[in-house]
Amino acid sequence: MTDPLQTAARDALPLTTPRLIVRDFVGDDWFAVHAYAADPEVSRYMDWGPNSTSETRAYVERVLVAQQEKPRRDFDLAITMRAHDRLIGGCGIHVSNPQIREGWIGYVLSRDCWGQGYASEAARALLSFGFGPLGLHRIFATCDSRNLASARVLEKIGMRREGRLHEHKWQKGEWRDSLLYAILEYEMRD
Repeated sequence: MTDPLQTAARDALPLTTPRLIVRDFVGDDWFAVHAYAADPEVSRYMDWGPNSTSETRAYVERVLVAQQEKPRRDFDLAITMRAHDRLIGGCGIHVSNPQIREGWIGYVLSRDCWGQGYASEAARALLSFGFGPLGLHRIFATCDSRNLASARVLEKIGMRREGRLHEHKWQKGEWRDSLLYAILEYEMRD
């Protein structure tokens, strides 16, 4: 028996916005992914990176395997420019608790694409995908408390700050605080 939500999710990809196409990664994307994943400034607030070539290739391979899972709960997606199909970053939505219809989002962009609204555009598309085809009720996101640009993106797309998780992660040799943001399905419709 086919899960109607899984069929709707599969049929909804790729996601299109005015300037972007958000699509499944393909094997040949690893080189473009590595261009941003190896950048220490891009990975500064992430719990990964800067990546070696083998780490980036392994990431893309894991993503390709996850695309085949049934039911699919992890949607790691490539952010590409509509105008010239250039891969500029990655984003994802993950169904963390299907019983209560909860998921989380994340995103990362090449440094040369910062400050141009691409993260907000991609993140908005993820929310629409989550509340639409995936049928989620609540979507949350966390960001390093020092990553003010990411916090602004989450606020810009309508997520509300629910709190601060103190010393939430041990990353790159230090304890880090995270800011927690969330939005509910009916808040997206308002």
